[in-house]
Amino acid sequence: MRNRVGAGLFVALLLAGSSAFAQAPADIPVSITVDAAKPVGELRPIWRFFGADEPNYATMKDGRKLLGHLGALRSKAVYFRTHNLLNTGDGTPALKWGSTNVYAEDASGRPVYDWTILDRLFDTYLANGVRPYVQIGFMPQALSTRPEPYQHAWRPGFDYNLISGGWGYPPKDYDKWSELAYQWTRHCVERYGRAEVETWYFEVWNEPNGPAYWKGTPQEFHKLHDYAIAGVRRALPTARVGGPDVAGSGGQFMEDFLTHVTEGTNYATGQKGTPTDFLAFHAKGAPRFVDGHVQMGIAAQLAGIDKGFSMIAARPALKDKPIVIGESDPEGCAACQGPSFGYRNGTVYSSYTAASFARAHDLAARRGVTLDGALTWAFEFEDQPYFAGFRQLSSNGLDLAVLNVFRMFSLMGPERLEAVSSGQIPLDEIVAQGVRGRPDVGTLASLGPDRLAILVWNYHDDDVPGPAADVSLVLKNLPRAFTGGRLVHYRVDETHGNVYGAWRRMGSPMAPTKAQYDALEQASSLAVIDSPPPVRGKNGLTLTFQLPRQGVSLLVLERARP
Repeated sequence: MRNRVGAGLFVALLLAGSSAFAQAPADIPVSITVDAAKPVGELRPIWRFFGADEPNYATMKDGRKLLGHLGALRSKAVYFRTHNLLNTGDGTPALKWGSTNVYAEDASGRPVYDWTILDRLFDTYLANGVRPYVQIGFMPQALSTRPEPYQHAWRPGFDYNLISGGWGYPPKDYDKWSELAYQWTRHCVERYGRAEVETWYFEVWNEPNGPAYWKGTPQEFHKLHDYAIAGVRRALPTARVGGPDVAGSGGQFMEDFLTHVTEGTNYATGQKGTPTDFLAFHAKGAPRFVDGHVQMGIAAQLAGIDKGFSMIAARPALKDKPIVIGESDPEGCAACQGPSFGYRNGTVYSSYTAASFARAHDLAARRGVTLDGALTWAFEFEDQPYFAGFRQLSSNGLDLAVLNVFRMFSLMGPERLEAVSSGQIPLDEIVAQGVRGRPDVGTLASLGPDRLAILVWNYHDDDVPGPAADVSLVLKNLPRAFTGGRLVHYRVDETHGNVYGAWRRMGSPMAPTKAQYDALEQASSLAVIDSPPPVRGKNGLTLTFQLPRQGVSLLVLERARP
């Protein structure tokens, strides 16, 4: 049951919301200073997590291609999370659906396990340098307390809560549920090796605090979680386990969960608490379509991140646990469509990503928590029209501009440097108000053994014409090893690293010829641009360049060769 979307309507909506070809006002001056002698802490690679509702796309043509591109960002460091891994079905994908048929019962009620589809999925991840962020869910039909109706028939335009079905109910037998988690983990250890599986993340369910995904009580979720984690740890005592991947910061549901895993009685073991190696919550923005254009809601996402961090920071027993924002996105439904989602194909999504990820680092530092990852809930939708308006990283095998920002992230080093921009909106202001007046021309800088990297973005919530930034960047206290090194300027903007812009300039072909497709594939790569050579002065190295509205630059100074 594959849902296809009429292309004409949504292409029209996207074009209506875009202003890329309109005349922009005069440039604004921005001064940036980076001090290579002032490290300000670790720059963790939080960008290396991705996910999707539909697991079965990963083994299809474009899914495999995209997994290869994700793995190439940093092999064996990229993780992929997906829903529906334990669902009953034949593996046929649909929007917000997938299945593996991993669990059934014979006539006597004995479990029958079939790892065929699950193995195919994880084999494909690992072959492409991607590791599983294992979501233990949802409920196999034979275990569900309400097995009918089981699979939903949701499609764009329907009420979101119609995704519910028998897969969302508690198990009729918690021991069988725990045994499923045990057998699955044991099988993975046997197939991939203990050392490999120890690097994975294991969590239970998705957004159990919302009505769409979990039909039990909070206490029943605690029981579901405890029994699943007990099964995983019985098979692999060193497995990395956590959760609960709540919607938003989780409110009272999250508070009760944190109390349960630290002080409560474990439903499966009878002991105090539940093993917890990491904590996970979700954070989403709130875009709107106003006055004929998309207006992003970055403040909502950043405020959600800050609230989640503050809740965990307030728990002494958990404050030092790594945190994964298990879905970190501009809004909450990758498969939904409509005018407010018209940002997705082009450079608004990419510049938003640069600005929001930098602030996630800042908020973690302020709250004193360890942010391990911010997971982008976007992948690809197989066999859909070109640029159909889904939140995705590629369309029909063509990488969108946002993926090129992740390519930029992957080039940054492990040590953050002090970097100050006159055009960057203060943290408190962007969390409270977003970017509604002046643009956010911000920066993030890093140092590694072989390169110094400086990310610069020109972001605004409103997708309307705006001035470019006239950037003057001073690099102070450059290490001697980088003197004379090669400077590479990577760029994402309307005409660079933006396949959607190239497709529109081509006439928006819905069935590109081979020559057109080849040209689009080239346009989907991370672009390198020419910029004026740096000027050495008494204050350091000065670089000047123009950065268009919704553009992102990464300047990489490579270590000089001997």
